[in-house]
Parts: sequence; C-alpha cells; structure tokens
Amino acid sequence: MIKGNANTNNSKGFIGLNEDTIVSFARGVVRWRWAVMALTLLITFAAASGARYIGFASDYRVFFSDENVQLEAFESMQRVYTKDDNISFVIKPVSGDVFTPGMLTAIREITAAAWKTPFSTRVDSITNFQHSYAEGDDLTVRDLVEKSDPLTPDSIDSIRGVAMSEPLLIDRMISPDGTTANVNITFNLPQKSETEIPSVMIFVRDLAAKFEAENPGSRVAITGLVALNSAFFEASIKDMGTLIPIMYGVLLISMALFMRSFTGTLSTMVVIGISAMTAMGLAGWFGIRLTPPSAVAPTVILTIAIADSIHILVSMFKAMRQGMSKYDAIVESLRINFGPVFLTSLTTVIGFLSLNFSDSPPFGDLGNITAMGVTAAWAYSIFFLPAFMAVLPVRVKVDADKSALKARSSLMDHLAEFVIRRRKVVLISTCLVVAGLGVLIPRIDLNDQFVQYFAESVPFRADTDFATENLSGIYQLQWSLPAVGPGGISEPEYLSQIEAFDGWLRAQPGVVHVSTLTDTFKRLNKNMHADDPDWYRLPDERNLAAQYLLLFEMSLPYGLDLNNQINVDKSAMRVITTTDNMTTNELRALDDRAAEWLAGSLTGGSVHASGPIMMFSYITLNNAISMLKGTTVALVLISLCLAIALRSMKLGLISLVPNLVPAVMTFGIWSIFVGTVDVSSSIVTATSLGIIVDATVHFLSKYQRAIREKNLGAEDAVRYAFSTVGVALMVTAFVLIAGFAVLTFSTFRLNENMGQLTAVAIAAALIADFLLLPALLLTLDRNKKRQMSADQQIDEQQLSIQSAE
Repeated sequence: MIKGNANTNNSKGFIGLNEDTIVSFARGVVRWRWAVMALTLLITFAAASGARYIGFASDYRVFFSDENVQLEAFESMQRVYTKDDNISFVIKPVSGDVFTPGMLTAIREITAAAWKTPFSTRVDSITNFQHSYAEGDDLTVRDLVEKSDPLTPDSIDSIRGVAMSEPLLIDRMISPDGTTANVNITFNLPQKSETEIPSVMIFVRDLAAKFEAENPGSRVAITGLVALNSAFFEASIKDMGTLIPIMYGVLLISMALFMRSFTGTLSTMVVIGISAMTAMGLAGWFGIRLTPPSAVAPTVILTIAIADSIHILVSMFKAMRQGMSKYDAIVESLRINFGPVFLTSLTTVIGFLSLNFSDSPPFGDLGNITAMGVTAAWAYSIFFLPAFMAVLPVRVKVDADKSALKARSSLMDHLAEFVIRRRKVVLISTCLVVAGLGVLIPRIDLNDQFVQYFAESVPFRADTDFATENLSGIYQLQWSLPAVGPGGISEPEYLSQIEAFDGWLRAQPGVVHVSTLTDTFKRLNKNMHADDPDWYRLPDERNLAAQYLLLFEMSLPYGLDLNNQINVDKSAMRVITTTDNMTTNELRALDDRAAEWLAGSLTGGSVHASGPIMMFSYITLNNAISMLKGTTVALVLISLCLAIALRSMKLGLISLVPNLVPAVMTFGIWSIFVGTVDVSSSIVTATSLGIIVDATVHFLSKYQRAIREKNLGAEDAVRYAFSTVGVALMVTAFVLIAGFAVLTFSTFRLNENMGQLTAVAIAAALIADFLLLPALLLTLDRNKKRQMSADQQIDEQQLSIQSAE
C-alpha cells in the first residue's frame, strides 16, 4: 500500500512539470504495476519482432552517400570501363620460384577454374596474358602459357623473359623477383541480393584451399575489393556475436559490485536488454541494413541505457535507507529523477540523431538505432523498471543512526571541500590543461586506409598485407583521360602525352605500377617491325596506331577485351596507378600533383583520380565538414534544452563549458598517444556530447534544487550536488567507460577507435564535471543565500546516503 508520504509540493519540477503530476504518475505505475509490465513487454515483443527483417550491407559503397563527389566520379568511370570489383589470388610457391613446370601448370589451371566463379567477367594471370609477337608478316596473339605447350627449360626461360620484361605484368601480375604471382578475377555484381558476395567468397576460398592442397607449402592470399566487401560483412557478424556477450558480462559485474542488490542488478539488466531488443527490432521494421559501424548499436545501447536505471535505483535505495517503504521510495525516486532522466535521454537522443548529418550513411544508421534504443530505455526506466521493482522483493538495511553521519568522510565530501577551498587554483589549472591539450590537436593526421580498418587477425587484412609485402599494393588511383573525339586515342600527340604522364607517375614516391595502353601500342609497333627492339616506341601516325589496335583487338579471346583500358568509341583512355601502403594524406597529395600536371600538359582542366581508395581518402575530411554542421545543431539544441530545463540562461551558458571541454581534451590526448584519426573520430564529438551532458544535467539539477528548494548558498549547493549525485555520476561514468572500452575487442578499427575516443571523452567529462563545473559555479554563480548550520548539514547529508555506503 502506498502511504503517500513522499515529499511533494506544487512547485514546478526540473523540466517545468508539476511535481504533483509526477507523483501521481509514479503512484499509478506502482498501483497498476502488473498491467504496466504486461503492456511494456507486449510493446517490446511487437517491436523486437522486426529483427527478422534486419539485413546486412556487404558493399564498401554504403560508406558513401549518393551525393558523395568521389563516389559519383567512381561510378561514372565504372559505367564507361570494365568494373573493378575483383578478387586476387596472390600465390607464393614453396619453392620461391613461379617459373617451374609445376607452378606454371597450377596457375594455368586455377586461372581456367576461376572463370567459373559466380558473376565473373574476366580472369587475368601471367599464363593467359595475351602475348603478341611477329611470325613473318603476321601478328600472333596467344596465351603466354598455352595448355598444349610443353614446359621445357627453354620454353620456361622464354616465358620468364617475356613476363619479367612486360610493363603490364611486372609488379602487378608477377613480382620483380619472380617469387609471387597474381591471378585476378573481375566481377560484375548485380547488387540485388545479399548472397552474391558470400557465394563468391565460398567459391574462391574453395579454389584457394584446393590449390594449397595440391601444392603443399604454397601460400594463396585472397584480396581485392570483393574480399573487402566480404570483410565488412563478416566484421558485422563477428562484432554482434562477440561484443554483446562481453558487454553483458561487463555490465553484470559492474552492477553487481555497485548495487550489491540482486533485484537491482536483475531489473537493470532486463531494462537494457529489452531496450536493445526494441531498437534492433525497430531497425528491422524501418529496413535499416547493418554495417560494421551500425552493428555495434546494441553494444552502445546497452552501455548508455544503464545510466537511467542507476539513477532511479540509487535514489530508491537511499529513500528506503531513510526508512521509507518500497512503494514510497519508488515514488520519491521518480519525483526526483523524472526530470533529469528525461532531459539526459533527450540530449543523448539529440547527440546521436545529429549523426544523420554524416556524409557516411552507416553512422547515420548507428545514430538512429541508438536514438531509438535510448528512447526505449527512458520509457522502460520510468514505466517498466518501477513496476518491476514494485513486484520484486527488495531488502535494504535502514540506517537509523543519525549521529554516525557525523563521522563519515566520503570521497565526495573531500572532493567538494577541495574544489570549494581551491576554486581559483582548480579553475586556472584545469583551463591550462585544456588549453595545452587543445594546441596539440592540429598535429593529428587524417588516415583512412581501408585495409587498416581491420585487425591483423582478420583474414582479409592478413592476406592483403601479405600481397603488399610480396607483390603489389591494393590501392589504385584511376584517371579517365579524354582524347579529341572518337578514335582520338590513336593520335600520336595524345599517346605521347599519356606516355609522359605514365613516366611522371612512375617517378612519384610510393607508386609501384602504372597500367596504360601506351605500353601495348609500343609492343605492337615492335611486333609489326619484326620484333625489332629499336621499334619499341609509339607509332608516329594515327592511322597506323589505329590499325595496330584493331588488329590486336580482333585477335583477343572472349573476355579479355580492352574495355578495361579504353572506352567504346576510343575517345578516352584509363590510366591506373597502383601504390604501396601510402596514407590517405599522401594519396590526396599525389592526386593533387597529378591534377596539376594534367591541367598543364594534357586536359587543360582539373582532372582528379577516382577509385575506392580516393573515396576513402576524402571520407574523414568530408565527414568532418558535414558533422561540424551536425555537432553545431546538436550543441544549439542541447543548450536550449538545458537553458529551458534549468530556467536559467546563466546556468545554461555555464553548462556549455564542461560539455565542450571533454572533446578538446580527448583529441589532445589522442594526438599524444596515437596521432592519427579516421572517419569514426568525426562523429565522436557529437555522440559523446549527447552522453557527457548527462553528468552535467544531474549535477546542475541537484545544484539548482539545493538553491531553489532548500535555500542554500552556492558553496552548500555544490556540497549538496556532490553528496547526492556524485557517487552515482562516478559509477555511471566508470560503467560507460568500461562499456565503450568493450569496443576495443572489435576486429573493425573504426569501432575500436570510436570506443576508445568515447571512453576517453567520458573520463574527461567526469574530470570537467567534478572540477571545472563546480569551480565555474562558485566563481560565476555567486549566490548570497544563507549557509546551513552544522546540524542542518547533517540532516541534508542523511537525505543523500550513498548506496555504496
């Protein structure tokens, strides 16, 4: 039975809602607890049923919006030339020599088998390289290693000589030392089914396993853009399968140690669990496809949702220790926390919804799913949690010894006295630390090498690193260089300019291979002059070059045409540059230098490179610009919410400081210990803003309650805030830090970095709220109201006994 002795009045609550209304609501929840529980669980299961519609996106293009300039440029090139979605078998024989009868036969066989890969359109290797040579007055074009050819020592020497001198093969299909070869499969994926890439990966992995079984000791690494897509998909699945159980374990241990209450721990775990279920179910209903960033949404929700339950349960246990009945304690807890919990949930939702400004859609999905989870957590915390606790048996020892409070000297008491007595030192020193960290931020480099998105334990990362070390890199820059009209690529002047650009590119640091049709033109010119090496140069006449090209094209087998290098009407040529493990800053610099060279030597205008790596090279920069708008909007909205809730413009402005300082401190610390950031860092300010503002809200709500309801001065109001909410804020921060630290177990580096940055931001926010915020309040909010007597202080402290005590 509810006695109705909760401390109520007719004043407006923290968010302007009459506290009598809140008390009536709380009593209604307790009274109709079984109905409330049944209804909330019904809603949960209805929402969660949408999880069956959740799909997974397995295309790196999902990281870019339809309006992304680099994606548009790449898609435009893909419509003109052969698509670049590929799988590369990078083969290193145990003998250390590709040019042996057994290995050449094995490469020829896997090349033939690779044509049967689903959605494949082309297969290239050293064995089916279209070698051209003169036979009398005829031009012969044939596979470099024919099935009918006996692989004698002389023939192998001839094959080696061709392969190791051919610019189109060296550093691309064969390593300069002849120890590693490449078999490259090109695909035309319909992109209509989620099974496309898995079916390709199953097939190529079987091929690789069969090759290794038939050639013991040989290594076959699988890399390429299709393997990249598969790695994104597999990372999503793995993170959901590993991080959620780890997160539940961390939260369970944290709650058990902090609450020291089985029912409190159980109820909290149920609330955060159904919150995550609701969010993921709604994601399914809304047709959101999961990607590695959005796949960690359940983990993020589990972490954030726990805060509401902690504050409500802590206040409930306090009230029961004062001697209140369980039902009255639930009502009192909701009266005190309804406003702050609502506001913290609202600001967190605003922070995550601001991710919709991101230029990378997966982060918008992460924001939307998390926002739905936070909203669900708030609803379940004020409906289901009180009803559930009203049903469960709760035992709390009543502390009747008021005099014992005089002897207690808690950490929060000491911290409050330290800040009050040394407010100027705390304020100045904190500002100096923040300023010192802030000046370090410009030292941070942007780097989004997509291979390094994955941990070294991920097969794609390991195989790609192997390929880079033994053969060539995976990063390619592509230019489509227009000629003058149809057939213009045969113009000698145009070919000379392309050859000059080829030479310029090869001279650039980090470039390991350049693929252009000019090498084929020079080889054909030599062939048509009886293979005289002196004629290995570009044709001098347009008609002659066009004839050579036509003759060569007519000799090519099906599937090995030149559409990967020239467009249909021969009015443009594609130049492809492969680089080593260059950073995205270095790649952007190379692109800028190339654009400048082309503007002055060929096109007369600015032509920039395209390709997946160029898209990722600009992703952090583009995202940072878009998220600057999103963060600004979030900051304005959150500030307005705080000012309205606090009903004080001064406190609203003061609250901005501890909410912005953590971002500065975080990136300053990051610049010292890491030094590089990726696209995930561009969203951390917005997401952490919505999270770290929670501590500010709870501290200021208690501070303001002390001044307005208890008629305390600024110093005693700070003491009251520390004593009533300090431990809860500290524990909540530790739980949040532990929760986001779980993301370090992710095999996807973007998630790992986001978790680490957010954890650092939360730690920095705790410092700001415990040191900088009270120092600012004491300095700027000089309240002259009376101070409490010693006995009154004891009375107030009794109202704020920490559950941990």
